[in-house]
Amino acid sequence: MTPAPRVVDLRSDTVTRPSPAMRRAMVEAEVGDDVLDGDPTTRRLEERIADLVGMEAALFFPSGVQANQTAVWLHADRGTEVLLEANAHLVLYEMAGIAGLAGAQIRPVATPDGLLTAELATAAWRPASPHVPRISLVAAENTHNAAGGKVMPLAVWDALVALTRDRDVPLHLDGARLWHAATALSVPPARVARGAASLMVSLSKGLGCPVGSCLAGSAAFIHEAREARRRFGGAMRQSGILGAAGLFALEHHLDRLAEDHANAVALANALAGHQAVRPLTPETNIVMLDLVGDGLSADAVLPRLAVEGVLLVPFGPTRLRAVTHLDVSADDVTWAGGTIARVLAS
Repeated sequence: MTPAPRVVDLRSDTVTRPSPAMRRAMVEAEVGDDVLDGDPTTRRLEERIADLVGMEAALFFPSGVQANQTAVWLHADRGTEVLLEANAHLVLYEMAGIAGLAGAQIRPVATPDGLLTAELATAAWRPASPHVPRISLVAAENTHNAAGGKVMPLAVWDALVALTRDRDVPLHLDGARLWHAATALSVPPARVARGAASLMVSLSKGLGCPVGSCLAGSAAFIHEAREARRRFGGAMRQSGILGAAGLFALEHHLDRLAEDHANAVALANALAGHQAVRPLTPETNIVMLDLVGDGLSADAVLPRLAVEGVLLVPFGPTRLRAVTHLDVSADDVTWAGGTIARVLAS
């Protein structure tokens, strides 16, 4: 029998499959009707998340987008502006939910590196006027997906917190990959989120869960979020089957994220100096690869890489994205780096 061709899937850290141990935890989960009486496993997950991020309470959601949009819907007044970085996930990948659901418009701030600094936010903050909408919410993203997994330095975050407090405007943190930011900064997740009015964290990015995110904030905010989640169709019944995967991931996968960061650096190093590609130095588990060879484009290169067993995604006409995760070993990264180099050389 011919062995199956080798495939290394670097499209995202969402492509992971539940491990046999995680599947067992899901099968054996204690469950209840989370809408009627509360699911005990989901409650434990929410309490664990709230403790990790330093918030009073948390609420389990089917997706990070729904959790983000719930936060915006609760914070932002209709007919106002949400100030955020121009290439934030809330701008690019959430189907104009800020406008369609919350009835607010975005106030995008262009940055050179994905970092929404207090200085840039202040410059974009228009003076009060009867002719322009006021800003009712500021949203930040850490790590920043479109900026290649960029980590927001603590000093930058603290200055943004100070600005929003001074202006009495809530600050929401899209922390889908907050775990990676905390790992890169060698601080607890609660330190990265300190000062946020609300926070979203994902369990299906990096931690290997099949689905799920949590929204965290004050007890009063999460009480309102529970009602909004129901309105948005996110309330689930025996959600502990999914919550058990989250608890397992926090116990077994959180402390290993540094391995993904090391693998991302190894991939970038393997392609450094190649005449056809310029890898950006990764800060976490995302590696952006800029094609610089004559006539090379993402559309032309990706199918050739897929045939050879390396799966990436386009992030622009000449940019590819690779994301390391727990289903990709150091050996996989070495093989993938060699395959990419060989394909581009040809």
